Amino acid sequence: MSIYVGNLSYQVTDEDLKQAFAEYGKVKSVQLPTDRETGRPRGFAFVEMETEEQETAAIEALDGAEWMGRDLKVNKAKPREERSPRGSWGGGGRSGGGRGDRRY
Repeated sequence: MSIYVGNLSYQVTDEDLKQAFAEYGKVKSVQLPTDRETGRPRGFAFVEMETEEQETAAIEALDGAEWMGRDLKVNKAKPREERSPRGSWGGGGRSGGGRGDRRY
């Protein structure tokens, strides 16, 4: 299980998060997603701690806390939902279609 950390400053780094969460236990990993176009952090992260007790302590201490000028949103991360592949917009079920496809 991992922790979702939202409402992060765009200046935050992996190392900043590791230091902030290390106060509550051993940090196993930090994922700080970035925007594909700008390379800038997207304003949220996922942190994985060594034990569930450490995760709970970090969540209780940091949820709603002010850090780097922002009020953090910290909770257990929800499992990633399945998404349909990009570009598959359905298609209406008719093959061919179009006005010129009428048969009289």
